[in-house]
Amino acid sequence: MDLLDYQILKKLKQNARKKASDISKEIHLSVSTVIERIRKLEASGIIKSYTVITDESKIGNDVTVLMEISLEHPSYNESFIKHIQENPFIISCYYLTGEFDFLLKINCQSSEHLEQIHRQLKNQPGIRQTKTHYVLRTIKNIYTSLPILDEMNDITDTNPKE
Repeated sequence: MDLLDYQILKKLKQNARKKASDISKEIHLSVSTVIERIRKLEASGIIKSYTVITDESKIGNDVTVLMEISLEHPSYNESFIKHIQENPFIISCYYLTGEFDFLLKINCQSSEHLEQIHRQLKNQPGIRQTKTHYVLRTIKNIYTSLPILDEMNDITDTNPKE
């Protein structure tokens, strides 16, 4: 990856539906070069997918919680992970060091709905402990970050050659 790839990623991060022709004008590259670079970023796995970011409350998921999970033993990890991957309301799962083994981000419709999810989780074999934190307000959620290089060199102001 070079500065041109970072510029393209920055533009796509701002709006993944942005046309290659618009990106090419903004970063001073030909449209074909932008398209070729995007394809290479996709093929290499740097761009994993494109998605829609919704306003959870507007689609009925008014409750967001972070739930810490501790398992009795690592032998339960695989079955726990399988259960997590099957639940569409668990939108993020992180394997951790420290007192708890996993951190889940859950978006659901209500406290009653959360109680159902919590009960399902507690019924999974090997769950030792849970700790739930209600999110009062989301301050920052950028989903992915670009490397520090983006901040060190304001690459949107550079005009590199193709």
